[in-house]
Amino acid sequence: MSVPVWFARTVFRAQEAAMHRPTFSMLAEIERSQWRSPDAMRALQNERLNGLLQSAWEHSPWHAARLNDAGLTDAVRMGTVSLGDLSRLPTMNKRDARDNLEQLVWREAPGGVFKYTTGGSSGEPLIFYFGRLRQAADAACRLRARRWWGLNPGEREVYLWGAPVELSKTDRIKALRDHLVNQLLLNAFEMSPGCMDDYLTAIQVWNPKAIYGYASSLALLAAHAESRGIRPTLPALRVVNATGEPLFPHQRELIERVFGVPVAIEYGARDAGLMALQSPDGTLLTIDETHLIEILDDAGNPVESGEDGEAVVTSLVSEAQPFIRYRTGDVVRRSGRADPGGRGLTVLDAVVGRQTDFIVASDGRIMHALAAIYVLRAIPGVGQFKLIQHTVARMEVLIVPDTRWNDAARLAVTQGLQARLGAALQVELKLQEAIAPEASGKHRYVVSHVPLQQGLAQATQG
Repeated sequence: MSVPVWFARTVFRAQEAAMHRPTFSMLAEIERSQWRSPDAMRALQNERLNGLLQSAWEHSPWHAARLNDAGLTDAVRMGTVSLGDLSRLPTMNKRDARDNLEQLVWREAPGGVFKYTTGGSSGEPLIFYFGRLRQAADAACRLRARRWWGLNPGEREVYLWGAPVELSKTDRIKALRDHLVNQLLLNAFEMSPGCMDDYLTAIQVWNPKAIYGYASSLALLAAHAESRGIRPTLPALRVVNATGEPLFPHQRELIERVFGVPVAIEYGARDAGLMALQSPDGTLLTIDETHLIEILDDAGNPVESGEDGEAVVTSLVSEAQPFIRYRTGDVVRRSGRADPGGRGLTVLDAVVGRQTDFIVASDGRIMHALAAIYVLRAIPGVGQFKLIQHTVARMEVLIVPDTRWNDAARLAVTQGLQARLGAALQVELKLQEAIAPEASGKHRYVVSHVPLQQGLAQATQG
C-alpha cells in the first residue's frame, strides 16, 4: 500500500535535509536555468568550470600538476579560464583515476566524501569518491526530468534494479525508506519466469506513474508479459525510464507496446554522473548545468555535429574527486539542433553504450549480469576481469590480478559466483596478464553463451 503523496514528499525532503544534500534548492535553481539561452548557459558553465578548477588546483595535487603543465595556473587562480582553454588539458581515463586516487580525492570536501566501486565497462574495478553536491545534482536533475513527464516528488514509482538477495539491517531500513517515499523496488538480479509473474502483478497493484530500470531488464519483463498474454492495466503510468545500457529500437517498441506509454532514455555513469535525459518530445537533453561534454574523434579532436565520437566529460559537481576531461568510452552524437521545447540544454542525437548480457542460473533464474559483476568488483586483488558463461554449469573467469591477489581472493571468487548461480557451478579461474577486447574493439565484462527462451532472448539482443 502506498502512502499519500504529500507524506512521501515530506519524508523525501526530510531525508535530503538530514543528509545535508541541497537537492531541492538545486532543483529550484535548475528549473529556472533550463530556460536560459545557449549563450547564457555557456556563461553559467564557464563560471562553474572555474570554480571546479580552483577547487581541483587547491585540493587535488594530480590535477594541480596538470594545470601547471598546461600553463593554466594563473588563469585558474584569477578565475579567468574559458571553455576553450579546457582543451589545453590532456584527457584523463579510468586508469588515471584508479592509479592516482589519493592525489585526486579531497577528503575534507563539504559534507564529506563517499566511496563507490564500479566495475567499469572493461571489467576493471574503479574506486572513486563523490560528495554531497554530486549526490544532490543527480537527484535534482532526475526530479526535473520527472516533472517534464508530469511527475512530482512523492508520486509512486517502480524500480527494476539490483538488490541483494539477503537483506541486512541497513537494507531493511532502506526498504522501509523506499516504501515511505512511494518507491517499489523489484530485483533485476532475479528474473525467473515466476519472479516476473510476481513483478507484473505487483506493478499492476502499485499502479505507478513511472517505471525505472535497466534497459534489457525492462525489455525482458515486457517480453515475458507478452509471452503470457498479459497487458498490464496501469492508468497512472506516464513513462518508462530505461538506463544502464543501450536501448535498441525493437526493445523500445516492445516496452511501449506492453506498457502503453513512451520510453525515455537516461544516460549516465557511476563515475561521471547523470549526463542526459529524454524529454516527452523525444529529445535527449544533456544536463549542461552539471556537465561539459566534449565529443572527440580517435585523435582527440572535436567532431562535427551529426558525427559519432567519444564522450569526454567534465563533471562540474565533482569537487570531491574531480573528473576533468574524463574519457567515458561511450560513443555519442550531438545533433546541433535546438530543443524544440525551448530549453537551452544541448541536444544529443544518440548514445551508443555497451550492451550487458544476462546470465542464467542452474535453477533457471535469469539474472542481470551485474549480479555477477558485483561479486568480482568487491574482491580485493581483482585488477580486471571477464566472465564467460559457457553453460549453466560452467563459468570461465579471466582475472588480471593486482598485488592484493591471494588464495583467499581466489576462494572468494568461486564462492561468490556459486552463491549467486548455484553451488554446483564449475568455476574455471584463469589468471591473465591482460584481457583482450572483442573483435569489435569493445570490452565486454560478461559474455553468456547460454540461450534464453527464444522470445525473451530476442528482447535482450541488439
